[in-house]
Amino acid sequence: MSGQPIVGHAAWQEELFPRDNTRFLIAGIQMPVPVRGQNVSAMTVQLEKTVAIYPGVDMVVFSELAPHGPLHACAAHDPSADEAVFQALAAKHRIWVIPGSYFVVRDGKTYNHSIVINPEGTIVGRYDKMFPFLPFEAGVASGTDFLVFDVPHVGRFGLSICYDIWFPETTRTLTSRGVEVLIHPVLTGTTDRSAEIAIVQATAVMFSCYVVDVNGLDAGGVGRSLVADPTGRIVHQCGQAAEIFPINIDLGLVRQVRREGANGLGQVLKSFRDKAVLLDTYQNNGASTYLDSLGPLRTMRKRYS
Repeated sequence: MSGQPIVGHAAWQEELFPRDNTRFLIAGIQMPVPVRGQNVSAMTVQLEKTVAIYPGVDMVVFSELAPHGPLHACAAHDPSADEAVFQALAAKHRIWVIPGSYFVVRDGKTYNHSIVINPEGTIVGRYDKMFPFLPFEAGVASGTDFLVFDVPHVGRFGLSICYDIWFPETTRTLTSRGVEVLIHPVLTGTTDRSAEIAIVQATAVMFSCYVVDVNGLDAGGVGRSLVADPTGRIVHQCGQAAEIFPINIDLGLVRQVRREGANGLGQVLKSFRDKAVLLDTYQNNGASTYLDSLGPLRTMRKRYS
């Protein structure tokens, strides 16, 4: 589902997610991504390994661009064939699968695209990365549609890819639609990984949600994947080696924090709802004379010749 109206938090939550003590086991897979892709077979092995070791797993999440790597030249020739592989795995093991993301071409434009597959093997949602990592992710078009999906009797989930999370308006939109768990595949191999980890923690506590952040290795990133809970606490953080990390998400904690505040303190979503100020940034889609003065978005030029 995407962009469906939410009629009152209590009403939809009581109808769809009746238990406040709901647990949901998500396994992130931090694994190598070859620079020239062709990684679907290796991903299959890791998924099979995951369900063999952790038979109670409910969802498996891979990193951004895990199937085919970061090079446009190595994009899948037949994305639907790759999707069919992951659909079959989801149906075989009765689990949710988010196979990272991959480049697709539509109407002459390249998108960084992800899918959500349910335990029946059906693709229930598609998402295009909204904020390509420009100027470095040049040639990738921006998506415009948010993705929100429900896990029946569990909770409401949303999808965000890598640089999207640096723009809190994206998470604001998702959580305003009821999202309780943010799935966040990333490919970060740069020196700002520590900053990104801080952003994951801040996002979790600012929006009272879980953030499941899965990075890759080699051409897929520097690892250090993590999960943060709605109090901002890091539940688990990987090192820089291959790792399968299962985390038992507690949806009851999300609902408690949203009702009562983190540790009984700030109830941030309610405060935003009840604000008196009119935020003009949100009224004009971020238009700003000052921002215009910053110049074009391009790679840094040499300061001294």
